[in-house]
Parts: sequence; C-alpha cells; structure tokens
Amino acid sequence: MASVSPGAVLWDLDGTLADSAQFHWVAWRDTMLREFERITYEQFLDSFGKKNDLILRGWLGEDVAPERIARIGNAKEALFRSLVARDGLVPLPGAADWVLRLAAQGWRQAIATSAPRPNVEAAIRALHFGGCFQAYAAAEDVRTGKPDPEIFLVAAARLATPPARCIVVEDAAAGIEAARRAGMRSIGVNPAGDLPADIAVKALTELPRGAFRELLGT
Repeated sequence: MASVSPGAVLWDLDGTLADSAQFHWVAWRDTMLREFERITYEQFLDSFGKKNDLILRGWLGEDVAPERIARIGNAKEALFRSLVARDGLVPLPGAADWVLRLAAQGWRQAIATSAPRPNVEAAIRALHFGGCFQAYAAAEDVRTGKPDPEIFLVAAARLATPPARCIVVEDAAAGIEAARRAGMRSIGVNPAGDLPADIAVKALTELPRGAFRELLGT
C-alpha cells in the first residue's frame, strides 16, 4: 500500500456501488400504499438520489406536515433495510474491483449519499466493503441535498482531503453537478454513459486502470 494517499474517492451509494433500485422501489411503493397514496415507477425514477423530504413534498404537496414526512420516510427506510437484510445487495459491475484496487493503492475512500445513516451501515455490511472506507456522509449530516455540494464537502473533510484532491463517482446528474460545485473531479456511470462528468462510462468495468490517477494528474 502506498505510504502517501494519492487522493480520495467519494462514492455515491445507490446506483453507483450497489444495485438497490428495486428495493427502494418496493419500499416506496408499499409504504405509500399504506398511506392510501399510489406512486408510479416513473415518479420513483425521478426521485432517485434525492432526500426524502424533497421527494415527499413533490408527491404530497409543499404543505405536507413535517411530522408526516418524518413518519413516512422512517417507515420507508425501515422497510428498505429489512429487504436488504433479507435478500442482500449486489455490487454493480466493476464496483468491488475498483473499491478494492483503490484501497490497495492507498486512496482514501468515503461514501457520500442522500440515504440515511442506518441505510449506509446496512449496505456496507451487505456489500462486505467495510474495511475499504474511512468515512461516510449521509442524509443526517447535511441540510441540503445534491446538487448542493455539502455532502461531498463533509465527506472530504472527514477524510482530511482538500476538494481539489477528491474524485466523485456518481450515477446521477445532480451528483455530478454537486461535485462540480464542490471543486472536485467526477466520474459518471449510468447505462447511457452520458453524464456531464470529467469521465462518463456506462459501467465501472469500462474505466481505464489509470483513470483515477490521471484525473488528479498523479
């Protein structure tokens, strides 16, 4: 392992490290049905990566009571964690290889996600990545979600790494914009390979082996 860290990698969780979309869909769908509210899959897809308060105001209206937002959000996340504990999580293609490779090369790594802290802890356990991450930043750690850069700045501070030495890996345009506002380089990964990142790929398996070092000029 390198004696001096070449920099830090800040990973989004859902849709970037883990294939968790179906669990989130089922958890939102069933929780909203218990509230006598029906959501479509298209509504769910539009919500991905956003904080729960923003999602629920979009679905239920801006005047929805904060207490109801908290109750519904907590119920949804509890159901999500139960699904993860029951069925496990599958790393997305290339994710495990890159996390392990970067750790071996001395990179500091953190998870920076809009998900609540217990979800992050459950995901790390399910993915068996725990020893590779030195920190994480979750929904409870910020006031404003992506595309605000706060989540990435918090994660960078916890790794004691300046923003200019951080690379964000994201699957959503809001996350790429948050990285730009934070003064960080970015890698965008989604099936279309069309995110406005410094490097955009359809899957992490497409990344050249030197991609991270090249982004920081090391």
